[in-house]
Amino acid sequence: MVGTTTTAPVPTTTAVVGRRSQRNVKTLPLIAPSVIVLFLWMIVPLAMTLWFSFQYYNLLDPSVGGFAGIENYTYLLTDPSLWTAMANTIFLVFWVLVITVGFGTLLAVLFDQDFYGRGVARLLAIAPFFVMPTVSALIWKNMLMHPVNGLFAFFSRSLGLPVIDFFGSLPLTSVIIIVAWQWLPFALLILLTAIQSLDGEQKEAARMDGAGPFAMFFFIILPHLGRAISVVIMIETIFLLSVFAEIYVTTSGGPGLASTNLAFLIYLRALREYDVGGASAAGVIAVILANIVAIFLVRSIAKNIAD
Repeated sequence: MVGTTTTAPVPTTTAVVGRRSQRNVKTLPLIAPSVIVLFLWMIVPLAMTLWFSFQYYNLLDPSVGGFAGIENYTYLLTDPSLWTAMANTIFLVFWVLVITVGFGTLLAVLFDQDFYGRGVARLLAIAPFFVMPTVSALIWKNMLMHPVNGLFAFFSRSLGLPVIDFFGSLPLTSVIIIVAWQWLPFALLILLTAIQSLDGEQKEAARMDGAGPFAMFFFIILPHLGRAISVVIMIETIFLLSVFAEIYVTTSGGPGLASTNLAFLIYLRALREYDVGGASAAGVIAVILANIVAIFLVRSIAKNIAD
């Protein structure tokens, strides 16, 4: 007796394409509200900032209003404080990137080694990233860098050295140290993950060929970290362009404009001078600057990934 077997019908290509088309049509109404809300959430504040940048709008003088043309921009571009703030912003971003990428690479190489207490050391190294910027700024200001009660002042007096007034004589450098302390764990996490993805056989082959620690670092590890370093630079740059809390808590942008960056200059225009039009113009300039930097960084990273 010959048994009968049943086989499942094989879907044809037309049927598969038809089901996919049908699924696309059905999911569109579901995702459309989210896309519309996200689009409005991004566009409306930007459009309002752009509109206010062409208006006379000062909260201290409501009688003055109307279309200002490009006067807010011309006033801002001829104001030396804008160029000082832009120079401080570039200086802050550059040195924080140098510190975080440099020390992050060295710490990643160190934590990739096996030693006693490595788990605890990793946890302590990553912990600063989870401290709020305002809290970390208060700790550095009142407990570490304070010229009278700070820990650094205590060590200086103990060694017979002069006490440094960090926020009075080195305001921007102090802010850079605080911001770098916060972002170093982020670079460490990304670079440590990249090092751990390095093929062990490749390292073993290099050791068998007589490569020492420095040769291993410069010819094996560092080239392998190229893409990870690019990602760290891109992400940190985008966030570092808007550093505000550390400056507000520690130096308030001073003395003078010594530690004022673009974000804090916008705050000064909007909430110290109540010039909404001028602050909006500065905001538009900051957005343009951030987009220019982002375009160059994204292209650089895309080129590295393609290579």
